[in-house]
Amino acid sequence: MNKATKRLIYLPLGGAGEIGMNCYVYGYGPRDKERFIIVDLGVTFPDMETSPGINLIMADIDWIAERKDRLDAIFITHAHEDHIGAVGHLWSRLEAPIYARAFTAHLARLKFEEHGLDELSIKTVDAWPETVKAGAFEVGFVPVSHSIPESSALVIDTPQGRIVHTGDFKLDETPGVGEPFDPKLWAEIGKSGVRALVCDSTNVFSPHPGRSEKTVGPAIEELIAGASGMVVATTFASNIARVKTLAEAGKRAGRSVVLLGRAMRRMITAGIETGILVDFPKTIAPEDAPDIPRENLLVLATGSQGERRAATAQLSRGKYMGLSLKKGDLFLFSSKTIPGNEKSVGRIVNAFSEMGVDVVDDSTDKYHVSGHANRPDLERMHKILKPQFVIPMHGEHRHLREHVKLAAENGFSAVIAPNGVMVDLSGNELRVEDYVETGRTYTDGSVQIGALDGVVRDRIRLAMNGHVTATLILENNKPLGDVWCETMGLPDTGISRDPLVEVLEEDATQLLMRTGRKILADDERLTEELRRVLRKSANNEIGKKPEVTIIISRLSD
Repeated sequence: MNKATKRLIYLPLGGAGEIGMNCYVYGYGPRDKERFIIVDLGVTFPDMETSPGINLIMADIDWIAERKDRLDAIFITHAHEDHIGAVGHLWSRLEAPIYARAFTAHLARLKFEEHGLDELSIKTVDAWPETVKAGAFEVGFVPVSHSIPESSALVIDTPQGRIVHTGDFKLDETPGVGEPFDPKLWAEIGKSGVRALVCDSTNVFSPHPGRSEKTVGPAIEELIAGASGMVVATTFASNIARVKTLAEAGKRAGRSVVLLGRAMRRMITAGIETGILVDFPKTIAPEDAPDIPRENLLVLATGSQGERRAATAQLSRGKYMGLSLKKGDLFLFSSKTIPGNEKSVGRIVNAFSEMGVDVVDDSTDKYHVSGHANRPDLERMHKILKPQFVIPMHGEHRHLREHVKLAAENGFSAVIAPNGVMVDLSGNELRVEDYVETGRTYTDGSVQIGALDGVVRDRIRLAMNGHVTATLILENNKPLGDVWCETMGLPDTGISRDPLVEVLEEDATQLLMRTGRKILADDERLTEELRRVLRKSANNEIGKKPEVTIIISRLSD
């Protein structure tokens, strides 16, 4: 069978049309007989407004799981949770070998260990020019700069040409920790021709060239050196270069450095064990910190995005591991607040303000630089690689659309392909080939549930409307006593000033008294009538229609 009868496809299942939860499928072969690889298995994080009670959110991988007999490999570009966080949760449904570079593989094995999975399924790969053969694909990890070490773009060679999947990247030639951007290497990669550039879109609206990680060091050092009280700084735990910059600034200011938070300690340990982090300043244990004068302490804390259980949020609520902030102390957010996290971060900032703590945030851009390529950097990458096609990914729909416009301005063919849109890369024009149903998979406690299971929807409705449980007993299709009600998440009284429960019980009992035996004998119809009356009664009293559960007990038929 010749190449003309085969197709090369790209299918995002997560990460295209949103930021987070990255999961991309590439396939090659005859229609419906393609062999596949997956790039990244990430998570996104819940919030109380849209996903109350949920632990993690992952891509719906049903489509590729149903074809796992044709899945040859999974490649992880880097160790951020939105790219690696789902490997422990979803791998058992895929059972393909995972390939990653040493630092990323180390963290993936820790996740496998937590889930009791076989760590031998995770393979460590060296950087380009080493490649991995996976079915029709040959894949190499090309170092890129990002806000976590050993980030890689993937060069994916196929029988129909070369694909470059950038992962998350920036053009930083002095990143501190990690590998610098190498324009000569990238020019060499593009020299043989690139069919498709599948490219990070996060900062497409940022008009200025991205700044190097190196530029934040002097400002951080000056800030910490000038502080009089205890200094606490937070950043992304995975941004090891920034954590090192902060720690070195603290050391030069004569301060003892404390790592506060499990994720921070895990990342630093992983960096040291894999050899990518050297000469990290000596730290002291959190339990030893209270014995040191506070003006001699620098605390590096997790929770830059306001995560409720992280160290930063705990400190904002009072004492954590024997440490607390006081008037005159300094708190530094050496991070950017991700859209959607403004409220949770704002609550923490206000809590510190009430304590008299001086808070320095990311509004000045002095103490943080992004890990993603800005608009001029994306344009530069397009021109270095000169791809036949540009496919934006890793961004909300507005980012993808703007990235397509940018590509078109420079003469490149591009297409908007959000989650579920299958693109055929085989011909001389990009073609949307198919639409695949995609959604979300939730980790809820110790189980996984789907978006269509209704659990999250029901939980939101309960949170918004409250709940009424009504119980009645029937004997020979006649009410035995009155209905009794219990409420949850509802006020005690309504506009009548009478107890809400008593109003509901009265109206439900009145319904029973005037209901015929035919309905009383039919649980389904009786439940429907009681639910209607109770919701109407509650709406009259409190302006809400709660969720209602009816419990009918029959003593005899």
